Amino acid sequence: MNLSNSLQFLHALAANNSKEWMDANRSWYQECRQEFIALVGELIQQMQAFDPGLAGIQAKDTIFRINRDIRFSNDKRPYKTNFGAAISEGGKHSENPSYYLHVQPGENFIGGGIYMPQAEVLKKIRQEVDYNPEELKNIVSEPNFRKVYGEIRGEKLKTAPKGYPKDHPNIEFLKLKSYVVLHELSDAEVTSDRLIEDAVSYFKAMKPFNDYLTVAVS
Repeated sequence: MNLSNSLQFLHALAANNSKEWMDANRSWYQECRQEFIALVGELIQQMQAFDPGLAGIQAKDTIFRINRDIRFSNDKRPYKTNFGAAISEGGKHSENPSYYLHVQPGENFIGGGIYMPQAEVLKKIRQEVDYNPEELKNIVSEPNFRKVYGEIRGEKLKTAPKGYPKDHPNIEFLKLKSYVVLHELSDAEVTSDRLIEDAVSYFKAMKPFNDYLTVAVS
């Protein structure tokens, strides 16, 4: 299973982002949406082998709407030009750590963790980093994790968060406002028949990181 058809659709949508075009190509969109749902469903099924907590999660509960919320935006284009799915216990709107798949021509990636958590959740994560930094260091220094993800990404505070000294030994971890990881995928990888196999392996490498965050916020 690959997403060749979906990439072609998204490329065309980016060049014709209007309700009129979407209405004329609604059947193409539905075909691609079902293709994406099927792929995410297969991912969830295979990922249960290393993350049993995903049992019972339905693909449709992880996939984001293609319609943009334009109420408070100067950008009035009605549709997103990507397909995205956040796979986690509780579905896409959960505050739990997630495994994320983003499909967009030239901007595909696999990611995960917790993006821009609420203040109380962020406080809990920083508390865990303060109490248990060695486990996080071991996770991010593991060779396969470093090969796939490099490092934790996310916007950072310019100084130490409230309650922590500027010279804290783990200050760079504590300054993070998001705790996410990311692995870019080429269009060739997204349209390869190895997509599911590769994605599962990348998500598996992320599992210890998400487990750490789960402990932090639970």
